[in-house]
Amino acid sequence: MQLALDWAAKGMFITAPNPRVGCVIVRDGRVIGAGHTLAAGQAHAEVQALRDAAARGNPVRGATAYVTLEPCSHHGRTPPCADALVEAGLARVVAAMEDPNPLVAGQGMARLRAAGIVAESGLMAAEAREMNIGFFSRMERGLPWVRMKAAASLDGHTALHNGRSQWITSQPARDDGHWWRARACAILTGIGTVLEDDPQMTVRAVDTPRQPQRIVIDSRLQISPDARILQGGGTLVVAAQADAAREALLRERGAEVLMLPNASGKVDLPALLRELGRRQVNELHVEAGFKLNGSLLREGCVDELLLYLAPTLLGDAQGLFDLPRLDDLAGQRRLAFHQVKQIGPDLRILARFPGAPASLS
Repeated sequence: MQLALDWAAKGMFITAPNPRVGCVIVRDGRVIGAGHTLAAGQAHAEVQALRDAAARGNPVRGATAYVTLEPCSHHGRTPPCADALVEAGLARVVAAMEDPNPLVAGQGMARLRAAGIVAESGLMAAEAREMNIGFFSRMERGLPWVRMKAAASLDGHTALHNGRSQWITSQPARDDGHWWRARACAILTGIGTVLEDDPQMTVRAVDTPRQPQRIVIDSRLQISPDARILQGGGTLVVAAQADAAREALLRERGAEVLMLPNASGKVDLPALLRELGRRQVNELHVEAGFKLNGSLLREGCVDELLLYLAPTLLGDAQGLFDLPRLDDLAGQRRLAFHQVKQIGPDLRILARFPGAPASLS
């Protein structure tokens, strides 16, 4: 199953909105076929593994398949993988866990058992869930998994008092951040960051066959039509105050404008997450300034913090999050460390809020 998970990781950047799945077919302790799910509309992991076995000249009848997620049982863009395994004559299928998709949800395993195949699940389930944390979030909550990334000094500052922030962390940390961008379905930032830094918000430091969709929170439609984040089209600009002329200019640049006002005349952030869930966004990667960061945290829109801490001190400078002052420690929001790892000279910390899926050690 670990080898199947390794295969699933090969599809890290390509499978969305489908889950990342790996499959390994074994006979007499020897791997005779392996594969991972391809881009949406293309072959799933089980079919890829069957094709690999055939290409090697290895018969699969009577063999065992290890797959990181229950084989699908419904006709989507591709035929059911459960049927492919039945037709191939496998004797046993071991799935890491059942598929949370209501269209599957145990039916794939049931179909295998009805055909006389020994079908089991539960092997390395926590690791398999982690591989597809965003897919599970969307299926179970209707919401993407929201990961907020920030880089700061050891005293918790992201920029000097004059706004200068390039660069606090090292090149290895910045490259690592692009890996996290690449695995996300969408990258979200705010108009403050766009006006100050004019970022591209694309993946450049790692090889990826696709770019995540870019999203800008811009309540008053202040973004320039020439902003680099609009280049290439497909950017979603989320606003709260309509302006027909500005909207027309943005659409000419290939952007989509979505109006989602709340009662305060700002963007309704929880409503945006629900909309992104409907649009099949599994993982949302946030790279924003301290104001939008604070708003997302205050409104309970963040599942995980991805923090890069540099071994430096900045003193009186800009903080990570714009949060209200507390007079009592009872109001503090606690997180659980999920992972702490050194990246170059910096530390990368993944921390999750209570209620997020159980973390791995």
